[in-house]
Amino acid sequence: MLTELEKYKTTDTTKVTTWFKAAPVSAFPDNGGACVKYKDLQIAIFNFTRRNEWYACQNLCPHKMQMILSRGMIGSTEGEPKVACPFHKKNFSLKTGKNINGDTCDIAVYPVKVEENYVYVGFEE
Repeated sequence: MLTELEKYKTTDTTKVTTWFKAAPVSAFPDNGGACVKYKDLQIAIFNFTRRNEWYACQNLCPHKMQMILSRGMIGSTEGEPKVACPFHKKNFSLKTGKNINGDTCDIAVYPVKVEENYVYVGFEE
């Protein structure tokens, strides 16, 4: 049985069946994140202005099961955009969700698009 996070996970925009209108662009800090709710999920959305890119992932840090990733620090490792959990310092790729520290706990990532000053997150339902 799929968990709620796995049920909606997709990085392939061709598989997106629902584009959720999350919030206006102005709701997200430059080079930072904020959390939105989609159904029973908390989704962290990042406005990575240094790279002129947007990312979305689960807000739940799988290491200690805390809803905190939207408050994490974003940066890059060898060109790979990442978020670091503010509590545990685990680093996750914002493109693939892989744990950069080599641990087994990965995160779900979601496609993002910006249209008419609104941020949308894609889900495969």
